[in-house]
Amino acid sequence: MTLLRPIVEADYTAVGEVHVRSWQVGYAGIVPADHLAALDPAVAAERRRTEPRPDGAQTLVAEEEDGRIVGFASFGPYRQDGVIDRNAGELYAIYVTPEQWGRGVGRQLLTAARNSLKASGYPEMRLWVLVENVRGRQFYERMDLAPDGAVQTYTPRGSTAELPELRYATPL
Repeated sequence: MTLLRPIVEADYTAVGEVHVRSWQVGYAGIVPADHLAALDPAVAAERRRTEPRPDGAQTLVAEEEDGRIVGFASFGPYRQDGVIDRNAGELYAIYVTPEQWGRGVGRQLLTAARNSLKASGYPEMRLWVLVENVRGRQFYERMDLAPDGAVQTYTPRGSTAELPELRYATPL
């Protein structure tokens, strides 16, 4: 059984590992291979410790019975070009270790994030997904999200790649 709970400082290392591992597998062939190979779980964990989050932002972790963190979801008020828009909620990140894909952990995390955003009074949830991330897009569509017509380009930190993204949304 997988338990969802708020993240604590002791989880940052494991969350960094989930984040990097899921990127390296999930974005293979989408994000440049040299960028994926250079990702470091310790850097991801440190970023989580030090980067400021918008007021109201939350992260939930998915913890197995043996204490292993196998996924996480971060969400809060919508961010666009560095500006917080409190008229919508946003799923900032949702990652599950590849060994757990297809086992319902992502569904649990997304449902919990959606419910929390709704309870916070947001009328809509939005997220950005890479156009080429077919697996992710199919997951979001199964979870009743759909493209809303907004597009942008994403450049991973330390990379010069310009990757097209679509915004997905759903009413809450």
